[in-house]
Amino acid sequence: MTKMTTAVPRPRLRALAVLCTLGALCAAVPLGARADAAYPTRPIKLLIPFAAGGATDVLGRLLAVGLGEKLGQTVVVENKPGASTVVGATVLAKSPPDGYTLLLAASTTLTLNPAIRQNLAYDPVKSFTPLGLVADMALVLVANPAVPVNSLKDLVAQARAEPDKFSYGSFGTGSSVHFGGEMLKSAAGIRMVHVPFNGSAPSLTALAGGQVPVAVDTIVATQPLIQSGKIKPLAVLSSQRLPSLPQVPTVAESGYPGFEMGTWFALLAPAGLPQPVQQKLEKALADVATAPQTRQRMVELGLSPAYGDGAAVRQRVERELPQMRAVAARAAIRVD
Repeated sequence: MTKMTTAVPRPRLRALAVLCTLGALCAAVPLGARADAAYPTRPIKLLIPFAAGGATDVLGRLLAVGLGEKLGQTVVVENKPGASTVVGATVLAKSPPDGYTLLLAASTTLTLNPAIRQNLAYDPVKSFTPLGLVADMALVLVANPAVPVNSLKDLVAQARAEPDKFSYGSFGTGSSVHFGGEMLKSAAGIRMVHVPFNGSAPSLTALAGGQVPVAVDTIVATQPLIQSGKIKPLAVLSSQRLPSLPQVPTVAESGYPGFEMGTWFALLAPAGLPQPVQQKLEKALADVATAPQTRQRMVELGLSPAYGDGAAVRQRVERELPQMRAVAARAAIRVD
């Protein structure tokens, strides 16, 4: 018996060959790579290493809304305060590097904690994938209105004349304002006793009440009290004068060229983030952080817009960390 065969038309053969080739290519692409290309497919968590209600929390929620719109997924803010951002940073460092957990870190996270803490659960460089700089927050040297000094020059003269008279308040040992105060002391060659408080509110309350004559704090915390006349500004620690305090000179203008100290914020992901996910997040952050409405809101909060890419974060850490370690060693700042 003759066996019958059916010929397959050539166009169909070509189509089958193409399908087989595509199937082989798809099989060769790892599942992880396909998932990366689809990212994000579910909500993203943004950790804020401070309590709700402060300037950092408001900034984080502003970024969360913008990032959610750009990425097409909800970005959920989760506050993780504690130990000068160590709690939140440690959570991020131990999270899967899949782009679904991010952290709005402060300079405290990356340049101060490593300078004063010996047993950190994270490395400021190796534990994270930096996605970009977001904003700067200036620090201000302020005084009780009754103190007979109206400038940094006056304060230096008084402190030198009466070396044991002055103390300065801060919102905590190892904080950015503690570092700022110690840098001021070193630059000016004066002695002042550091009086740490548990937060800006008690520190500035003590200043306004006369328990400490001067303090270093953020522009965000001090501005309402400056405007009401309860405290007076002597100098800003930033490199340039602040739009909100145009009449107040910088420390550099007050006789100490090159002086600069402040707080800054950056968006981080865990180390090992896949390149396609990193690129999507960096692009989304760039779009959000440079948008006019975001920048305007930052200014309203007392922050200075300061967007930079992931490489800019790494460069800033590499530049500032040795400086902060030197300040910590000179002033014996240590938190165990």
